[in-house]
Amino acid sequence: MAHCVGDSDGSDNFEWDSDGDGEEAASFNAAGASSSAMASTNADAPGPSTRVANGNGKAGPSASLVQKYMDMGFPEEIVLKAMKDNGDNGADSLVELLLTYQELGNDLKVDNGFASGCVPQNVDDSDDDDILENWDDEDAGGRSTGVANSVDDSRDEDFLHEMSQTDEKVYSLVKMGFPEDEAALAVTRCGQDASISVLVDSIYASQTAGDVYCGNLSDYEDNSYGGRNKGRFMDGNKKRRKRYEGQAHGSRGPLDGSSDEPMPLPHPMVGFSLPHQCTMPVDRSLPSQAMGPPYFYYENVALAPKGVWTTISRFLYDIQPEFVDSKYFCAAARKRGYIHNLPLENRSPLLPIPPKKISEAFPHTKRWWPSWDPRRQFNCLQTCVSSAKLLERIRVALTNSSDPPPPRVQKFVLEECRKWNLAWVGLNKVAPLEPDEMEFLLGFPKDHTRGISRRERYRSLGNSFQVDTVAYHLSVLKDMYPQGMNVLSLFSGIGGAEVALHRLGIRMKTVISVEKSEVNRTILKSWWDQTQTGLLIEISDVQTLTSERIEAYVRRIGGFDLVIGGSPCNNLTGSNRYHRDGLEGEHSSLFYHYVRILDSVKSIMERL
Repeated sequence: MAHCVGDSDGSDNFEWDSDGDGEEAASFNAAGASSSAMASTNADAPGPSTRVANGNGKAGPSASLVQKYMDMGFPEEIVLKAMKDNGDNGADSLVELLLTYQELGNDLKVDNGFASGCVPQNVDDSDDDDILENWDDEDAGGRSTGVANSVDDSRDEDFLHEMSQTDEKVYSLVKMGFPEDEAALAVTRCGQDASISVLVDSIYASQTAGDVYCGNLSDYEDNSYGGRNKGRFMDGNKKRRKRYEGQAHGSRGPLDGSSDEPMPLPHPMVGFSLPHQCTMPVDRSLPSQAMGPPYFYYENVALAPKGVWTTISRFLYDIQPEFVDSKYFCAAARKRGYIHNLPLENRSPLLPIPPKKISEAFPHTKRWWPSWDPRRQFNCLQTCVSSAKLLERIRVALTNSSDPPPPRVQKFVLEECRKWNLAWVGLNKVAPLEPDEMEFLLGFPKDHTRGISRRERYRSLGNSFQVDTVAYHLSVLKDMYPQGMNVLSLFSGIGGAEVALHRLGIRMKTVISVEKSEVNRTILKSWWDQTQTGLLIEISDVQTLTSERIEAYVRRIGGFDLVIGGSPCNNLTGSNRYHRDGLEGEHSSLFYHYVRILDSVKSIMERL
C-alpha cells in the first residue's frame, strides 16, 4: 500500500493558465520584458514593514520587494545586503547575487555595517549554527568584525561612514572572502561605480587566468581559530567560480542580461538522439559541479522570449539545452527544451511505441477527414478548447459551400482547426479533443485526470510533460538504480515525471512532490495510491522548502537521486500575447526556486 504524507494548508487555488506554445505564430526573437514580481508573497513570512534607510540616509528597498525575495527562501539579512550591493542592476543580477551569497551560505555574516538603519534578524536557513558563533574577529582580511568589543564596533561603524565609495566596495568584497589586493584591483579595473556583482565577475575572470586566489587560500585556512569554518566559506566561493569556468561550457556574460542573444533553435528539433534513428554522436562535456548524482532535469518551452534560454542555461552550469519536438514521439507537436546532466548513451523508448499520426491514433476520424485538410499531427496541446459557437460557424460555412469548399472557406477552417486542434468527427463537423484523448497523446494512463471538471482537466493536461519524450531521456536511470530511487519533484503538476519513471519500471522509493494546485495534488495522490508502494510526501508551497527542511529530508531518506521539474508556461509561450514576461513572470519565476533548491540539495549532499 502506498504511503502519502500531505503538507497542504488546503486553501491552494493556484491555477496555471496558458495558451500553449503557439509555434505557428511565435517569434523567438521577441523582446523579453524587464524584471517584475518574482513570486507570490506570503503574508505570514517575517519581514520589514517600512522602507529601510541605508547608511547614506537614502530610501532603501521597499518592504514588499524585500518580502518577495524572502518568500523565495532567502533570509532577510541576505536580501538586504544583496539589494544594497546590487545597486540599480536588474533582477537577474540580484538573483545571481542572492544565490552566490546563499552558496557561501550561512558562513556569510551580515552586520550593521551593511544594513545600517535596520536590526538584522536571525538567519533561519543556517545549516551549521556554530559557524556564526565561532566566526573569527580577523576573518575580513584582518579587519575587526567582532561583536564582543563595543569599542571596536564603534570604531568600525565610524570607519564605514568615513570610507570613500571605493573603500566600501573593497571592504564589501573582503567581507565576502576575497583577498583585499584582488578586491582593490577589481575596483580599479571596473571603476568605483561598478556593482558588486560586476566586481565579483571581474575577480573570477582574473582568478581563472592566474588562479592567485587558490594560492592565497591556505593563508585563510592556516589560522587555528575558526579555520574549519573559513575553509568552508572560501570553498563556497571556489565552487561558484568553478561553475562558470572554461570556455568549453559557455561564457557567462553580464548578469543584467544586456548581452543575452536569442539561443538558436535546431531544425529539425530532434534533441541529441531519437529512438531507432541514427544520429551524430554528441560530444557534451559537463563541468565538474554539474556531474550527477544527484541528477537533475529541467523542462521549459522552447519558443521563449529573448534571453530566457540564455539565462536558464547560465544558472544551470552553462549546460547546452536539448531541444525536442514531441511530434517525433506522438501524434502532437510539443516543442520543449531540457537542461539536464543525464548520460546520453543507452537511451531506450517506452513500449509500445505510440502512433505518430492522427489517423493512427484516432482511426475513427479517417472517415470524415477531408482531402483538403493536410494535417497529419496536432499542434501543441493547450490548456483551453474552442467555443461551441466557433464549431457552429465552421459547420455552417461548410454546409453552405460546395464540395470541396472554396479556398477562402478552406483557409478559415484550416486556421481554426490548427489553432484549436480540432478533429473531424462527422460530415462538416469538427470537435476539440476530449480529455481522455489528450491523456493518450501525452502518454498518461486512461482516466488519469478523471474525476475533476473538464476545464481543470484541460488546464492540467496542457501544462504537463509529454511522458514518452521525458521517459526516453530518463531511461538511462533504469540500470543505474535497480533498487529504486529517491526523487525530488518540483512543480509536479499531474505527475508526468512520476508516470514516466513508473512506465520505465523504475521503482520510486520516496518522492517529495512540490505542487501548488490542490487539483493536481489530488490527481497525483490518486494515481500513486493505485500504482506505487513507496512514500509520497506532498508539499503545497515551494517557499516552505527551505535549506533546513531539505537537509532534514536528505538525512531521513539518504539523499536525492533525481531533482526534476519545469515551470508553467504562462509567461514564456508564443501564443501568450499579453503577459510574455519571461522568467520575471509571476509563475515562470518559479525557475529561480528550482535553482535555489537544486543548489541546496547538491551542497547538503556534498557536505553530509
